Amino acid sequence: MTGFIETLRYMTAAQKPAKGVSVYTLFVNRPAGRVLAALAYRAGATPNQLTVLGALFTFPALTAVALVRPGPGLAVCVCAALAVGFALDAADGQLARTQRSGSPSGEWLDHVLDCVKLVTVHLVVLVSFYRFFSLPSPAFLLAPMLFELAAVVIFFAGILTEQLKRRTTAPAAPAESAPALRSVLLLPVDYGVTCLGFLFLGSQHVFLSVYCTLLLAHLVFMAAFLVKWFRELR
Repeated sequence: MTGFIETLRYMTAAQKPAKGVSVYTLFVNRPAGRVLAALAYRAGATPNQLTVLGALFTFPALTAVALVRPGPGLAVCVCAALAVGFALDAADGQLARTQRSGSPSGEWLDHVLDCVKLVTVHLVVLVSFYRFFSLPSPAFLLAPMLFELAAVVIFFAGILTEQLKRRTTAPAAPAESAPALRSVLLLPVDYGVTCLGFLFLGSQHVFLSVYCTLLLAHLVFMAAFLVKWFRELR
């Protein structure tokens, strides 16, 4: 137990910056990932093993969304599995920093699986809408397509912006005046909140409302992020 607590304290002191993440990632996902990473460190696991384990929680749950008629039991199981998978996604990086075992191949695997996850989550919602939902209009089948577009564009453009910024020698931007407020505002575009949305999968009308609300938030943030990142790189 002493070794576990010491490992947990070390990981807590070596966290990534809080800038640019929502309160869910900051206060829920990263702490959960830290506990999982500490357990993995004590067990001698590798970051890539945690990455794969996260996929083993995520993708079977998403497959169930496409194949099983929605209900309260499915909703709880899917939400829990996606949340654990997301926590493991945070754990692999924390473990790599603790072990000093980070590698380009590990980062590549992590990002590729993240991209596949973002595409798949909305594809299975589209299938579920088509197979099981009584939609107010067939036009609602466009919602998962637009959601997927916004999520993938934000993901790719964010990573590309970060990589391009590393090539510049421009001075760092000044600290933001209200990081706490920004963390709250970022909640709708946090993947963890999308995971929590599946808790309402058992109620078609509620899930459709929650999903479309998150879609609108992603479209608004996509436009704002693209403008912001383009200006920062000029």
